[in-house]
Amino acid sequence: MNGKATTARTRLERGRSALGPALELVHTGRAPTRAVLTAELGVTRATAGAVAAELEALGLIRVDSRPTAAAGHQGRPSHRLAVDDTGPVVLAAQVHADGFRAALISLGGRMVATAPGCVTVSADPAQVLGEVVRAGAGLLRESGRRCVGAGLAVPSAVAEPEGTALNPLHLAWPAGAPVRDIFAAQVRAAGIEGPAFTGNDVNLAALAEHRHGAGRGAQHLLCVATGHRGVGGALVLDGRLHTGSSGLALEVGHLTVNPEGRPCHCGSRGCLDVEADPLAFLTTAGREPGPEVSLLQQSRDLLRGEYDDPGVRTACEELIDRLGLGLAGLVNILNPDRIILGGLHRELLDADPERLRAVVADRSLWGRSGGVPILPCSLDHNSLVGAAELAWQPVLDDPLAALA
Repeated sequence: MNGKATTARTRLERGRSALGPALELVHTGRAPTRAVLTAELGVTRATAGAVAAELEALGLIRVDSRPTAAAGHQGRPSHRLAVDDTGPVVLAAQVHADGFRAALISLGGRMVATAPGCVTVSADPAQVLGEVVRAGAGLLRESGRRCVGAGLAVPSAVAEPEGTALNPLHLAWPAGAPVRDIFAAQVRAAGIEGPAFTGNDVNLAALAEHRHGAGRGAQHLLCVATGHRGVGGALVLDGRLHTGSSGLALEVGHLTVNPEGRPCHCGSRGCLDVEADPLAFLTTAGREPGPEVSLLQQSRDLLRGEYDDPGVRTACEELIDRLGLGLAGLVNILNPDRIILGGLHRELLDADPERLRAVVADRSLWGRSGGVPILPCSLDHNSLVGAAELAWQPVLDDPLAALA
């Protein structure tokens, strides 16, 4: 072996441990060029080049072969780095009260293909997850892409390490259903490669937003969202989900915000879960929910199309006040540096941002002086993207081992 080949091999061996961190930097958009990658990894330019070349050889990223300098830029232009648009994908799936959605998602959180299924969700999780996986398998056949794993988002606390859905209240699934094992079995039966993971839908939405959306750069990110039914919350600390000792942290839906309010499934009364979700909005506005589209879509249509109606505006204000009261309590306990809102809560924020921020400031200890930013989630289908993040994690941790 000649000297140049030996040197290149040595650089690559030194950079092997940096493959995962380098891939995550490209995946999250924090290393758009090889120069930035070099600085972020704290390695030599040659080592960064060897790492980028290895990730390109694995079919995960692309390195432009003929970099050009930006206008006015002095010095040698740096090679641009990007996710390989033709590379592998993961199967992501989400089940909610009004149906399910399956998708293929590449690195970078990019949706490659999707298949919604608005169906009545039966009380048998195996039947529902079987339909989800079959839809995903169909997408994979059509795409011809390699699949390296699968992730599932469910509207329930998921106990760790068992992977059981403890409170799938709005799905009529039995409490403690082994959803992770069922999902993994369906994935294997469909011949889909890679490991299978399951998580709570709002936890996964927060993870996706932190890596690719409105939560980027936050150190203590609080996410609160209402999708098709109920309210959930999640906390991302220094880039990692805070799930507690057994995966059950941040059940914010069961904060009491209206002591004389509606009975909640948990046995209490006036919880955020039943006072600030789409069904609560529709009923407060005096509207009878219909079966044609999801409760979330009905609420969005009403808020956008009839906001000038006094009943709709009053319902919007009531839900904002309840949500603000809950957020203020969470600010007092968690001291986040950013709050992001998803689902119908994002629409409520857009409708009257000053009212919501005023309620939070008025009710939180440090609200007036701290001014915690409250922002809308920015990703479409963020729970799906978060489910994909679970499936991508083994590849981000060790690309060579995961793709071997």
